Amino acid sequence: MSFEKKPKITVILANLGTPDEATVPAVRRFLKQFLSDSRVIEIPKFIWWIILNLFVLPFRPKRVAHAYASVWSTDSPMREIVLEQTQRVQAYLERENKQFDLTVLPAMTYGNPGIDAVLEKLAAHPQEHVILLPLFPQYSATSTAPLYDAFAKWIPSQRNLPGLTIIKDYYQHPMFIQALAESVLAYQEQHGKPEKLLMSFHGIPQPYADKGDPYADRCRITAKLVAEALHLKDDEWAISFQSRFGKQEWVKPYTDQLLQDWAKQGVKSVQVLSPAFSADCLETLEELAIQNAELFQEAGGGSYAYIPALNSDQAHIDLLAGLVQANLDALTHTLAHR
Repeated sequence: MSFEKKPKITVILANLGTPDEATVPAVRRFLKQFLSDSRVIEIPKFIWWIILNLFVLPFRPKRVAHAYASVWSTDSPMREIVLEQTQRVQAYLERENKQFDLTVLPAMTYGNPGIDAVLEKLAAHPQEHVILLPLFPQYSATSTAPLYDAFAKWIPSQRNLPGLTIIKDYYQHPMFIQALAESVLAYQEQHGKPEKLLMSFHGIPQPYADKGDPYADRCRITAKLVAEALHLKDDEWAISFQSRFGKQEWVKPYTDQLLQDWAKQGVKSVQVLSPAFSADCLETLEELAIQNAELFQEAGGGSYAYIPALNSDQAHIDLLAGLVQANLDALTHTLAHR
């Protein structure tokens, strides 16, 4: 008697990336890969090559490596969190899907484990289906699209292609909004409610938004839904965008300027949440939690606190697994009963 093998399905949880070490050479390699992507920097390639290699890479890695060292433990916080998310989503999906041979893999667009290496691994072990979940709640051509590009580059070299599902984003998913709201309430239960709640998102250049990148609009929807879930009045919360790079205009309002304005207006307590991040990283742990606290307090503001990203909270794992499970449920009818 022969038995058909269970259909092989791989789920990829993919985040932006991180250096291999908190050292200048490792940070330089990471920044070179990241900032060489034309999805991230839309300056003409020749001009940007000069700027990158003569002005950015010789100087910026030293400062960034020092910042990474301040938040580094045994590994990069982002990589540690993504690995834990992967393990917990794997356990959830294996428990719920006995009809499939399921594997959940972590990947990074830049750095390790790299998305290209993950795809090559799949080529060596053919799959019936691949589900890609970019860990960016709000789609942007600067973050999510490079993962599409990686698949577009990989596909032409494959003969026996798997089915492919890409979960574009989940910026207004009820489970996402509820998880964010619950994280705020849990934090405030221990630390009290502030005068202002600031939802600060990673920024993108305004010209990118003008050309059709939906990211900023998706961020505004996320923030509004979280504020509604928390029953906040209009004067109790705000949205802003952090991490400008270069001299061009970025989407506004800017986090640093808004915090300084609040301080001058006499705001005495602020808590900051960053709903664009599925895992804490340098930008949240150093820029948001430390640099912006200093800006706010030096301008005359009072208490300042950063509310951690959802990371590996159970509500977050339930959300990520639920997003994948919805697609596995559909595949049950096409793969599991042949």
